Amino acid sequence: MRHRKANVKLGRTASHRDAMLRNMVTSLFEYDRITTTVSKAKALRPLADHMIGLAKNGKGNLHAFRQAAAVITKRTVLDKIFDEAAGRFSGRPCGYTVMVKTGLRKGDAAPMVILELVKADQAKATVGGGAMAKKSAKSAGDRSKRVAQSKTAAPAPAPAEEAPAVEKTEEAASKED
Repeated sequence: MRHRKANVKLGRTASHRDAMLRNMVTSLFEYDRITTTVSKAKALRPLADHMIGLAKNGKGNLHAFRQAAAVITKRTVLDKIFDEAAGRFSGRPCGYTVMVKTGLRKGDAAPMVILELVKADQAKATVGGGAMAKKSAKSAGDRSKRVAQSKTAAPAPAPAEEAPAVEKTEEAASKED
């Protein structure tokens, strides 16, 4: 039984999985976006959020810096995270990454996503687990009213303008005869 075993195995041994996630989180912070499978991205998100949480403490916190250095494999990327994180993610308590589904991989039809860090001015998405999940059942049942309102509120399409009639010149009329 796998009671209290929260991590996803991803078909790898523990050491291989840890090394892969360390490399992926380093690449994510180096390039600000990576393309990977959905399951790997879901396993990577908590690790990336934790690294940003450590970086928000600043370089002055030696313990947080060393904890992040145990995961991030490149020193330049580690310095970049600690320099940028305080300003870039200061107003955001969590949710530092965004997953954008891109379709299926050509070889094995694995579902692929682009995992990227949010921009400093990007608003938090409300689709899916955000505000839509928090709506009461009563408001969810009023879909027909919302649809009817959207149809009445939509502006009527403007009538298409007709092209002005082109008058035939004397030369064109003589060529047709």
